[in-house]
Amino acid sequence: MTRPYVKKLSFTLLDSITDKDPVVQEQVCSALCSLGESQPGETLCACEEYLRQHDKLAHPYRTKILRAMETILSSHIDELDKDTAVIAILLASNEMTRIKELDCDWQQAASSVLVAVGKRFINQVMEEVLSRFQPGILPHSSVLHTLASLSVSNAFGMVPFLPSILSTMLPMLGMAKQDALKVVFCCALQHFSESTLEYLANLDQAPDPTVRKDTFAADIFGAYDILFHHWLQSRDAKLRLAVVAALGPMSHLLPSEKLEEQLPKLLPAVLGLYKKHAETFQISKSLGQILEAAVSVGSRTLEVQLDALLVALHAQICVPVESSSPLVMSSQKEVLRCFTVLACCSPDRLLAFLLPRLDTNNERLRVGTLQILRHIINSAAAQMEVKKPFILSSMRLPLLDTNNKVKRAVVQVISAMAHHGYLEQPGGEVMVDYIVQQCALPPEEPEKPGPDGEDLAADSVRAVSIRTLYLVSTTVDRMNSVLWPYLLEFLTPVRFTAALTPLCRSLVHLALKRQEAGADAFLVQYNSNANLPSPFAMTTRLLVVSSNPYLGDGRGAASLRLLKVMHRNIHPLLGQRWETTMPVLLEYLDEHTEETLSLKEWEEKLLMFLRDTLAVVSDNTWICQLSQEMCKQLPSYNGTAQEKVPQLPSYNGTAQEKNFLYKCIGTTLGAASSKEVVRKHLRELLETARYQEEGEQEGLACCFGICAITHLEDTLAQLEDFVRSDVFRKSIGIFNIFKDRSEHEVERMKSSLILCYGHVAAQAPRELVLAKVESDILRSMFQCFNTKVLGIKVETKDPALKLCLVQSLCMVCQAMCSSAQASSFQFSRKAELVTQMMEFIRAEPPDCLRTPIRKKAMLACTYLVNLEPVLEEQAQTDVIHSCLHSVMALPPEPEGEDGTCREPLYLDTVCALEDLLTSLLQRNMTPQGLQIMVEHLSPWIKSPRGHERARALGLGACLLQFFLEHLHVSTLVPFHNLGLLVGLFAPRCADTWATTRQEAVGCVHSLLYLQLGYEGFSQDHRDEVAERLLTLKDGLVHPDPTILFHTCHSIAQVIAKRLPSDQLISLLLTMFESLGDPDKNCSRASTVMINCLLKERGTVLLEKSHLCPVAGTGCGAQPHHPGLRAASGEDEQRCPIQGEPGLPSGQHC
Repeated sequence: MTRPYVKKLSFTLLDSITDKDPVVQEQVCSALCSLGESQPGETLCACEEYLRQHDKLAHPYRTKILRAMETILSSHIDELDKDTAVIAILLASNEMTRIKELDCDWQQAASSVLVAVGKRFINQVMEEVLSRFQPGILPHSSVLHTLASLSVSNAFGMVPFLPSILSTMLPMLGMAKQDALKVVFCCALQHFSESTLEYLANLDQAPDPTVRKDTFAADIFGAYDILFHHWLQSRDAKLRLAVVAALGPMSHLLPSEKLEEQLPKLLPAVLGLYKKHAETFQISKSLGQILEAAVSVGSRTLEVQLDALLVALHAQICVPVESSSPLVMSSQKEVLRCFTVLACCSPDRLLAFLLPRLDTNNERLRVGTLQILRHIINSAAAQMEVKKPFILSSMRLPLLDTNNKVKRAVVQVISAMAHHGYLEQPGGEVMVDYIVQQCALPPEEPEKPGPDGEDLAADSVRAVSIRTLYLVSTTVDRMNSVLWPYLLEFLTPVRFTAALTPLCRSLVHLALKRQEAGADAFLVQYNSNANLPSPFAMTTRLLVVSSNPYLGDGRGAASLRLLKVMHRNIHPLLGQRWETTMPVLLEYLDEHTEETLSLKEWEEKLLMFLRDTLAVVSDNTWICQLSQEMCKQLPSYNGTAQEKVPQLPSYNGTAQEKNFLYKCIGTTLGAASSKEVVRKHLRELLETARYQEEGEQEGLACCFGICAITHLEDTLAQLEDFVRSDVFRKSIGIFNIFKDRSEHEVERMKSSLILCYGHVAAQAPRELVLAKVESDILRSMFQCFNTKVLGIKVETKDPALKLCLVQSLCMVCQAMCSSAQASSFQFSRKAELVTQMMEFIRAEPPDCLRTPIRKKAMLACTYLVNLEPVLEEQAQTDVIHSCLHSVMALPPEPEGEDGTCREPLYLDTVCALEDLLTSLLQRNMTPQGLQIMVEHLSPWIKSPRGHERARALGLGACLLQFFLEHLHVSTLVPFHNLGLLVGLFAPRCADTWATTRQEAVGCVHSLLYLQLGYEGFSQDHRDEVAERLLTLKDGLVHPDPTILFHTCHSIAQVIAKRLPSDQLISLLLTMFESLGDPDKNCSRASTVMINCLLKERGTVLLEKSHLCPVAGTGCGAQPHHPGLRAASGEDEQRCPIQGEPGLPSGQHC
């Protein structure tokens, strides 16, 4: 772009800068800067010319243009030619001083343009600025401000001008009367001093290396005298802060003797400002600079002032911080910097002041002191080196403080100590112990608000401790020998469970470092470290806590990773095997979350890993030692560990973890070849188990079951010995004064033993289980269940004991059914057990469902039904009747939003009933068998209570679907019950309950397909007429009678088309009974359907001259159940020959 074009474009933009919309103004400035990126010189000249031509342009708009010029200059100062620079300098100087009144934004923008140009053209800028800085005349405040800013941005260019500037400025200080101008002078002196110090500190890079501090000493002291003796006494707080900000860097330029002479007055004066000002940043910063200057000249005055300094500075650290603003935090840092200076010059007196204050009970004082201690450990490491034992011993009381703020400060001190070798000293382990204790704090622990009302995050202490432990173990190499193998000691105590994840992560890192150092360095010397957990203890602990892998920030994966890297310390044969099996477990955890993981599947994977490990080791001695350690760790999950260390939070081992430990014990004992060891541990488990805990009952039973896989005889022998022992007799006496309590304990024990037998049967080898069921397992189970007092059998009323017996019987029967010899095995106690189950079911309250006894008992019967011999007909009838009554008669369950029941126990019980009925049906898969099952349902299908009808129809649908799915017709035979069954279900298509209507259609649909099956059609055959029933379901959703009965008419048409002629009479006779149904809708639906059937198939009836004899004898189609009896004469008379109210037109005979 040509210069004229740039100028024209710039002027166009600048004309828009006066737009009223601030957004447009910002866009103009942005566009100017963009133009300046490509054409900086031309754009700057255009801006200068525009401002010169528009002399009356308001200050806010002039400010925006100057800001744009500054941006362009800052980016392109190296490309600027001297002429353009001079133009910019003259413009900015003129703009800056056009008015005497202060207009901060406008004058600041102009000053910034000069500072930007001064980075390269310092001489030209100084020539112009100094022309406005004449001796004897008070300068414009913007001139002073510009000189100060130039000294900051270009110290090497400015310092050579400072002697003349200072000599000119010094007389002006006495002439300044306004506080605002004095503040500007102070700011200038501060920046002049800082730039001078920067220049002197980098003389090797300075343009004039001959410059010395003496050059400025006289002028600086003259200025100091005015500032300190006159201006510092001002009432204006802003001026006092400006003075003290200047005195800090100026003190470094004072002659040594003058500084020493002034310190006795200067230090108390600066300390006195703390009482006058709430904002203390400048005071603390200046004080630090003065202290550094005093130390650099070897001042002796500090020794005299030290006590006052320490008290004042300590108070500043301990003062309650109202906010965490950057200025407040910066002030704290400056105070700590002062302590660093004092620590370097007087370490003994500083520690003598600080350490006694650690013993105070005041939270603020202790936290403040710990902050200072942490700081000087880091910043004055050389001076503190010989003080390490003294500092470590002083931490004794802070370690006992329970205040969370103190705890957090202590952790931060320990972190600093770790970096500087303190923890390698005697007693350093105590500090490590403390960190681990804080890592073990429960994350949910509520934290009390501090006295100043500040609330800390609930887990802040724990979070800080976890970060500290990890950082120290991974980044501080000198800590390796301190932490390894010491951290291993914290793995097994249960009170440190919450710290396991950070412990494992740190130990993995340390172990890998040791491996890199060599095999000898990695192997743990257990003989020389008596407190370390054995390989067996470590394996047990890490495996057990992995069973609930997402607890404690993912301790499952962390524990397994540690187990993997420790393989050489556990057993030399495991390395290669774990290299393949362990990553699979870790990958499985990565693929899941706490919500998606199945704990049951995960436990099985861990037990498989354990079994594989034991197989690889294949050393009986090692396996027996592992099983002994597992048994030894069982009591640690009883929740008593905290009693030994009261200051730590309690950790009650979860029931799930203890349950899993029992499974691990069973797995390990199963791999042991020493029968004596197996019997010994099983006996100890029975004697020491906490039978009152439900989770422990299950765990113990699982243990015995898993062990029985390989040690069936020994497992049963130990159980029998325990049953025969005195453990029961001691509490059974009828006059026992502790009878109630003891009986309760014994019932729990019996429950556990019965469960053990159930699990043993479920896990035992199938080829051995049948031989043991009647002779050992069932006999012992009922010996535990039945109590004899004075020789009289007393049946228990304890529901828990009943439930355990039923649950165990389920497992026993399931094991028997899955045996290869089950089909030829004659179970002599089958009828007895079925009777027992029925007694349990009948004993349950009829009006509520509180326990799963019904469900379990029906499940047991389901397995029993499948065993030989076949139940007698009366026994089957009793089972069906009792089970139906126990479920059907229950009050209706609460429904969810979708109208379905949400009660899990009820749903499970219904499923168990369905399984039982289908098992009974499977024993007689004939039309007769199906009819018998439906006969039992008939009273419930016709019940006046809607929920009972709905349940009965649901069961009916289930039975029909099962019969259909398992239908195998070898020869074509008639389905002679079709009319009776259709007649029973079809009228329910108009039931007042919508769910019943839907189920009824499904039942009719299944019956028609059963007929097709008996006619020889395959199961995958689809009949268009029968399938139409499914499309009619939508018409049954609406309770509108017109729609409802119209749908029923359509259903009757489908039935009429597919019903064999010989079934028509039995269908009509059954439907006649429905005319008296308690549900009026069903009665009317029967009328509609009978009318339709007569209309569609009436000619068939006319052809049968034996209609009346059929009505009397049933023609062989007489139902077995009174509910399905043939129609009486009265019913025949009710046959709807004429129209009935509620019938749709066109549906009368």
